[in-house]
Amino acid sequence: MVKRQFDYEDKYENIQDKIKELVELSGSLDFDLSGEIKYLESKLQAIREIKYQNLTPWEKVLLARHAERPTTIQYIEGICDEWIELHGDRMYGDDQAVVGGIGTFNGMPVTVLGHQRGKDTNENIKRNFGMPHPEGYRKVQRLLNQAEKFGRPVLTFIDTQGAYPGAGAEERGQPLAIAQDLMLLSGLKVPIISTVIGEGGSGGALALGVCDRLIMLSNSVFSVASAETCASILTKDVNRAEDMAEALKLTAKDLKELDIIDEIVPEPVGGAHTDPGETIALVKEAIARNLYEVMENGGDLAEQRYRRLRAMGRFNTK
Repeated sequence: MVKRQFDYEDKYENIQDKIKELVELSGSLDFDLSGEIKYLESKLQAIREIKYQNLTPWEKVLLARHAERPTTIQYIEGICDEWIELHGDRMYGDDQAVVGGIGTFNGMPVTVLGHQRGKDTNENIKRNFGMPHPEGYRKVQRLLNQAEKFGRPVLTFIDTQGAYPGAGAEERGQPLAIAQDLMLLSGLKVPIISTVIGEGGSGGALALGVCDRLIMLSNSVFSVASAETCASILTKDVNRAEDMAEALKLTAKDLKELDIIDEIVPEPVGGAHTDPGETIALVKEAIARNLYEVMENGGDLAEQRYRRLRAMGRFNTK
């Protein structure tokens, strides 16, 4: 069976607990092991750092889904001087799996949008596990049109396994809502900076990913479908998900080599959730750098966006 949870940190903490027990025991026995314990701790930290530098694609998928990773709202609150959330698609309702509004980024008015998942069962139910309905994507359209009208740059945050595939979502026009988002983003005349903060899966992620610059956190993933979906379609065996994660080339490193993304933001050892403040600060720096470059370059953004998309990937003509 394929591993469903990234458990390396649990093992690391268990060893740390054993070291603490050894410290207490050596103290009670009046037997000095401080030198050996210090060496053991440094060795353990070095092994941990090496481990996070060599995660497999599947381990990165699991880490990208970690329940404690910072969410879109945390990033928005961390990078914006202030912001106000706007609700609803003016057609059906307010999808809690997508959040968006108006904020100020380094004093500049911006429109912010992103997938929002929960950190516990109740919040995940409220947020539909970060899988938007069509009304969520129509909320995106409403805010994108508003950004264009008032000349505000757009900052998007991607963190979803995909759009919700339920019957109700299909009945209310899920494919059309996503397609309209893609078309609108393609022709927008204001800068768009997108950041993959967790998992970016399928068209549900791409609906916020057509942009001028695409940034990824080092342990995030971005692909045409989740590894499980790919495994179920191609091999009829969801337990082949680990193999599919390798084949999909979904890691930030893979996508940078294919010129699909523009920048990788390094995460702290252990993942973004171990130091959210540092991670958010690094993301803010990356967004600012890329946004200002796009604004300084000027020109026809829609045409540049088109050329950027056409140049993605590698092609073998043989």
